[in-house]
Amino acid sequence: MNKLFSLFVLLGSCSYAYAQTAAPAVPPIATDVTAEEITKFIDALPRDRVSDRPIKNVEVTGDYRVGVYGVFRPKEFPGGSNLHQVNTTEIYYILSGYATLVTGGVMTEAVQQNENWVRGTAIEDGVIRRVQPGDVIIIPGHTPHWFSALETDLSYLIFRPDPDNRIPLTE
Repeated sequence: MNKLFSLFVLLGSCSYAYAQTAAPAVPPIATDVTAEEITKFIDALPRDRVSDRPIKNVEVTGDYRVGVYGVFRPKEFPGGSNLHQVNTTEIYYILSGYATLVTGGVMTEAVQQNENWVRGTAIEDGVIRRVQPGDVIIIPGHTPHWFSALETDLSYLIFRPDPDNRIPLTE
């Protein structure tokens, strides 16, 4: 009986020691996007159309991805209304320019572009706001949004936390 008890104690202490010496999880690291990178990126975007391109898309602790996108929207091309049928929230940070942004409400003349994207001509009964440099707008997934008027060219960042890991990684 003593030998059996000793064996259990030995096995228990080995498993305890093994659990204590297991390799630690790799701690997450931060990803930097410098002001210089952002300026250079935005300045290089085409000026003859709306450009929405990834600066950096990274995986965050294996649970989800986060993307930082640069957007240039010329005054001459305000574009139609959009609705992304995904869980990804878009967070806009206005760098330069002035515009009217409409969110929520009901899209008019909505047409399904693909399985995750609906495009329309306008939005009725939405929340209307004027955006300017320094403004931050949080647009949850499944929310119609539309720049109804551009006073000037508009440059902004979009942060896209993606819980479904749909955005492609850039690093």
